[in-house]
Amino acid sequence: MGKHFSQEYKEYVSKLVVEEGRKASDVAYELEISYKTICRWVKNYREELNSNQSGEVYITPSELEKLKKQHEKEIQQLKEENAILKKAMHIFTKNQE
Repeated sequence: MGKHFSQEYKEYVSKLVVEEGRKASDVAYELEISYKTICRWVKNYREELNSNQSGEVYITPSELEKLKKQHEKEIQQLKEENAILKKAMHIFTKNQE
């Protein structure tokens, strides 16, 4: 009797191959899953991508890193804007005295 994997897990493994550029054979070896099984999951995942029906459930390490960099950039921009507003507030309240 074979193992049963959730759809989310299949999608995650497929992302490792499709979006991370990892070799299916390497992923199969690391996760101890049949190479043919992973190839089938990847094929199904690519078909899903083409039909634009895939939902984001798990993210890959590179996706996480990309989001992290984007958020850090946004935080830095907001800090700069906050500093400018503080200076402006100080100038306007100083002139009212």
